[in-house]
Amino acid sequence: MRILLIEDDKLLARSIITALTKQGLTVDWLDRGANAHHALKQESFSAVLLDLTLPDIDGLIVLKKIRQSGESIPVIILTARDDIKDRVNGLDAGADDYLGKPFAVEELLARIRVHVRRQSGNLESKIVLDKLSLDMSQQRIEYQEIEVKLTKNEYKILSTLILHANKVMTKESLQQTLNGWDELASENVIEVHLHHIRKKLPDIDIRNIRGVGYILST
Repeated sequence: MRILLIEDDKLLARSIITALTKQGLTVDWLDRGANAHHALKQESFSAVLLDLTLPDIDGLIVLKKIRQSGESIPVIILTARDDIKDRVNGLDAGADDYLGKPFAVEELLARIRVHVRRQSGNLESKIVLDKLSLDMSQQRIEYQEIEVKLTKNEYKILSTLILHANKVMTKESLQQTLNGWDELASENVIEVHLHHIRKKLPDIDIRNIRGVGYILST
């Protein structure tokens, strides 16, 4: 799978490239938006990861030009501009998804897979674990088909555990889920959020593997 990353933050771009490459993806990186159209004509990509705040041209203009050219490739916006108005503008301009910075690489990978499957006509609408389900396109988690009201950070942690159900997630991975690439949240913060998640979902099995991390068992 080949991904086009358009991101001017070199440190973040390198982190994304390293993470995606470890998962077997090939990543082409541009730090300017003006070259996006040419790159898409020269190579066949499975998805585009697009920052909005680029030094030469606004990412929304890049997105609109991609759509005006007839490209139907999945485009996932990666940006710190994460309020409702920005999300609506991005989706209205033709984005398939919108991921606010900071984000966890596990969630980014999952969203890439979802949209590539959708593009190929092979989409699983939800990830379902018995009575628990995750709809990443709506950022919604349900239990027994009823939405669970979660804070933004609770959603980030629980969705990461669902995506990696029955596998131990290290403390560092969950810390990165909250704070992204630059700094890690404290372990106590993770415990506090998990405490609230367990209170809202007392029947799900989230265990602390001492000295390692956490696991959601099904």
